[in-house]
Amino acid sequence: MKRDKYLEDLRAKSGTELAGDLTAAKKELFNLRFQNATNQLDNTSRIKEVRKNIARIQTVITEKSAEA
Repeated sequence: MKRDKYLEDLRAKSGTELAGDLTAAKKELFNLRFQNATNQLDNTSRIKEVRKNIARIQTVITEKSAEA
């Protein structure tokens, strides 16, 4: 449900917007890993969620490049 809405939103974006989202997600993942290493992260499941979102964004980018 929530994931399907997220995918619809991703597919509606342009390539440059997807690239920006990918960069932001990778920065967030870095920050989460840093917080986890210093024992400041409360919600460790967020790391898994962000990793999956990065994979989703990369999949949509690949789909769009295959269409072109």
